[in-house]
Amino acid sequence: MVLLAGCDRSKYIVLNPEGPVGHEELRLIIISVILCAVVIIPVIGIFVYIAIRYRDTPDNKAPYQPEWADSKVLEVIWWGIPVVIVAILGVFTAKTTMNLTKPPVKDVKPIVIQVTSLDWKWMFTYPDKKIATVNYAEIPAGVPVQFVLTSSGTMNSFWVPQLGGQEYTMPGMSMGLWLQADKTGEYFGSGANFTGKGFAHMQFRVKSVTQENFNKWADKVKKNSPALTNAGYKNLEKPGLEKELSFSSYPKGLYEGIVNKNGGEYMKHMNHMGDGKSMDGMDMSGSHSMDGMDMKK
Repeated sequence: MVLLAGCDRSKYIVLNPEGPVGHEELRLIIISVILCAVVIIPVIGIFVYIAIRYRDTPDNKAPYQPEWADSKVLEVIWWGIPVVIVAILGVFTAKTTMNLTKPPVKDVKPIVIQVTSLDWKWMFTYPDKKIATVNYAEIPAGVPVQFVLTSSGTMNSFWVPQLGGQEYTMPGMSMGLWLQADKTGEYFGSGANFTGKGFAHMQFRVKSVTQENFNKWADKVKKNSPALTNAGYKNLEKPGLEKELSFSSYPKGLYEGIVNKNGGEYMKHMNHMGDGKSMDGMDMSGSHSMDGMDMKK
């Protein structure tokens, strides 16, 4: 710890958050470290004391008590303190977790980005802009982003360390994760769950830009990029590595179709999004089946 204290914290991206969610989670990490230190430091100190005080040497005058069996006071201490610490940590963790199920900022309209983990690449679809990207996402700085996540097959974990913690992508489920970048910049993202041969290359970047530049970027993608067809998605779905790609459009209901294909019942955990509407206008006030959805367009 003494040696690490001199290190540049910016090199350790988990400890260098750039958004309100990341700052909340760093605060929880610090609290956890302090509470653990309350136990670990005294235990190490007592261990050293006992090893010295009761060492087996001819001149050691420490009392020998072969009939000593237990101590109610010590029992209360070594069970009571951990129970209190776990309770305190549980309160902080529960409070932080509940706070992170809501938009980090309430007075700014959030955007929604659908995320699908593939083998071994990430696909991002923008319901509001009707565009899609692969292995990179662009977001406006200072705006809450509701990432809704699923998997086309293998379970994975979506992670942008400087913006917030991980959220699993699971077949047949649509999970929610609020993130936000405080300022413009580029952030490292990665899959955090082992998924086979190409796992080590399953990385992406999140670029945070001003709202104006975000709109310009979306318009540029809309005008200059090819469309993602059903056949194109089928190729993306095949195991393999891929470079960064942009698409001017994608098949209607693509994300919902992926969820339905892999899980049957359309499980939504997005009620906290605000208006109760899905990314393509579907009612999200409860769970819905997507059977019969037209995927031909």
